[in-house]
Amino acid sequence: MRSDPAPSAHEGTVSPDTSTQSGPQNESDLDLSIKALETLILSRLDDDKAQDIVHIDLKDKSSVADSLIVASGRSHRHVGALADHIIRALKEQGFGKARVEGLPHCDWVLIDAGDVVVHLFRPEVRSFYNIEKIWAVDAPHRLASN
Repeated sequence: MRSDPAPSAHEGTVSPDTSTQSGPQNESDLDLSIKALETLILSRLDDDKAQDIVHIDLKDKSSVADSLIVASGRSHRHVGALADHIIRALKEQGFGKARVEGLPHCDWVLIDAGDVVVHLFRPEVRSFYNIEKIWAVDAPHRLASN
């Protein structure tokens, strides 16, 4: 029987080059890490011929993530391949293991890479949910109703 303590919630995610740092990352290091993560994902999507790639900055809009990336694949198979390639690239580049939902069906795959969340859709599913609209429009009238 093992007596090892249970892993903490943050042990599964790693940002690049954290093993050489002695203390917590400062804000500029964290921003560089997020930019590197965004660049990796966006370039992977571009290389794999994803369609209609949208990058939305969520800083100061959400505490869930700093960035949202939305893209479409041409078919179930293309969406699955896009997701698989992103997951592999994240792991290979030292960003840890991302949490993934929707991979078996590949209509809509969500990849939670910590500071960056990726939504991959088939075009019909993407137009139905129109997820970009949620984050693209600031709604001051909602504030007035509170």
